[in-house]
Amino acid sequence: MRSVGIGLIGSGFMGRAHALAFRMVGGVFALPVTPELELLADINEQVAAEAASALGFKRSTGDWQTLVSDPQVDIVAIATPNALHKPMALSAIAQGKAVYCEKPLAATLAEAGEMLQAAEAAGVTTLVGFNYLQNPMIALAREIVHSGEIGEVISFRGIHAEDYMADAAKPYDWRCEPGGGVLEDLGSHILSLARYLGGDISSVCGRLRTVHKWRPVGLGASELREVTVDDQADCLLDFANGASGSFSTSWVACGRKMQLAFELVGSKGALDYTQERFNELKLYAANQPKGREGFKLITAGPDHPNYGPFCPAPGHQIGFNDLKVIEVKALLEAVAGLGEPYPDFREAWEIQRVVEAVRRSSTAGQWIRIEDV
Repeated sequence: MRSVGIGLIGSGFMGRAHALAFRMVGGVFALPVTPELELLADINEQVAAEAASALGFKRSTGDWQTLVSDPQVDIVAIATPNALHKPMALSAIAQGKAVYCEKPLAATLAEAGEMLQAAEAAGVTTLVGFNYLQNPMIALAREIVHSGEIGEVISFRGIHAEDYMADAAKPYDWRCEPGGGVLEDLGSHILSLARYLGGDISSVCGRLRTVHKWRPVGLGASELREVTVDDQADCLLDFANGASGSFSTSWVACGRKMQLAFELVGSKGALDYTQERFNELKLYAANQPKGREGFKLITAGPDHPNYGPFCPAPGHQIGFNDLKVIEVKALLEAVAGLGEPYPDFREAWEIQRVVEAVRRSSTAGQWIRIEDV
């Protein structure tokens, strides 16, 4: 079986998730190629060497350009702050390598557009890490919607709320830089679900708010730095198919650790989901007997694609890192010429275009059509 060399840039939270996925995927799924953990790059040689040793990479470097140019690296996985995605991806694309990039695709829509054009011109495989889309329950939800089981889609209501920026004493970091903000960081996730289930979004009316306008420059520092990115975003949506919707996103939602949730209403039923119980999907069917109306709970099991290889028993549940394993499986199959991974740079650009429309809407105080962005 042919081997493909993996080069990982960044070993923080998402970099570790990438590394674990590449290590696990061959033990869970039958693959057309074998991933080899060739090279890890990080901020300096020491950090990179320690991370490579811990995560099972053969070699390390403190220079990401060395990684991208390495002849043993076939797939470049980018798990760095948003502002660094563009130069890394463009360099990898120029050398004909597949690119696996964390979301959002870039710091700005213009940068995302450059990355998309380069990737499509070069014909390289791309995948963007909206890993919640890989959940077997989300695939089931899409199947239910597309089959017409709940009728015509009427509305979508979504939220992604967490509290990791709720403390005003949390220091200023890369998330506070232009191109960051909760709309990009978390809002892009709920928008990816809105598009995946509800289809194209045609127009938006949004409002952004910065809750903590100043943050310490470092842990325990008295010096403060101004914050201009959003902590909270709320938005109304119109879909191209005539459905309406809304979403709210916040990283200052006290008490919430992972409230990624949606309710999708159709003319003959509804779906209800939360990432806090992401092995479950609730389905409501219209015309139930009086006194017996209610949502039916569907629990993930081996009848749902990509669950069974992890566990043969229903209800035993898969976890966050397993979604990354499913994501990596799709990437490796695509590199081997078996199908197209989703979401690729094209879909990630579409999501970022909606994000940009919400931002423009908040500034202008009016509805913005996506086609005008």
